[in-house]
Amino acid sequence: MIRLGIFIFWLLHFLPLPLLAPAGRGMGMLLYWLGRERRQVARINLRLCFPEMPDTQREKLVRAHFLAFGQSLLDRGILWWSSERRLRRLVRIEGLEHWQAVQGKPVIWLAPHFVGLDMGGVRLTADHPLVSMYSRQKSRAVDELLLHARTRFNPCIMVSRQEGLKPVIKAMKQGLPFYYLPDMDFGARDAEFVPFFGFPAATVTALPRLAKLTGAAVVPVVTRQLPGGKGYVARFYPAWERYPSGDSYADTLRMNQFIEERVNEMPEQYFWLHKRFKTRPPGEKKIYGS
Repeated sequence: MIRLGIFIFWLLHFLPLPLLAPAGRGMGMLLYWLGRERRQVARINLRLCFPEMPDTQREKLVRAHFLAFGQSLLDRGILWWSSERRLRRLVRIEGLEHWQAVQGKPVIWLAPHFVGLDMGGVRLTADHPLVSMYSRQKSRAVDELLLHARTRFNPCIMVSRQEGLKPVIKAMKQGLPFYYLPDMDFGARDAEFVPFFGFPAATVTALPRLAKLTGAAVVPVVTRQLPGGKGYVARFYPAWERYPSGDSYADTLRMNQFIEERVNEMPEQYFWLHKRFKTRPPGEKKIYGS
């Protein structure tokens, strides 16, 4: 069944993006109707993050997110099989001068979980090798396909989360940027409960620790999905000054606040399907049920 799905993705990647995009949005609407659990997760996340938003508006946002997610899902076929030339045409890079300003020292590309995350990441590998972390997939075929997509243009280093940060630090010392995905709930270990849209979220404090350990500059890069199948834009932001400050909580809060600002710019594109508030402080009840 998985291999049949991969074959369908392969067939669809030949479509021009203006045709692939509406097909993906149609898939997103199908996932909205079939994915009862994830639909509920998105509703809970949005209620916690935007408590003053009317219910009807939040529900529209849930649907809009599924549409954007479905489109990004089908667009992955482009990452897996399309030519480098096509990928460069479909994903534009902005703000490259912000990275160039800190070249010569270790750098962390801070890449929050928006639907265009993989499009931007793979596009960047066409210009420069990098190091990043990934979660192993249950399906060997899917795992191999994802690794192929992320390493086919340059000799990039993909480190599984089970391996920890030591291989990442080694690669950074060799001059590779670290494409870092910071905003998922991996449990209470190495995390602090830091507000995200005012609600405590278990947030890994690796960013300030890693920046201090390696002397790396933090240069955020956020990828936006453009409307109407017009592609994506991966935008670099200025390197953070006076970071880390030495206060782990304050530094992690600064990261969350930066992500909040980007979410407010394109709320339908943030990854609301993840159980961002799954881990709770001792004594607090579960948010998503059993």
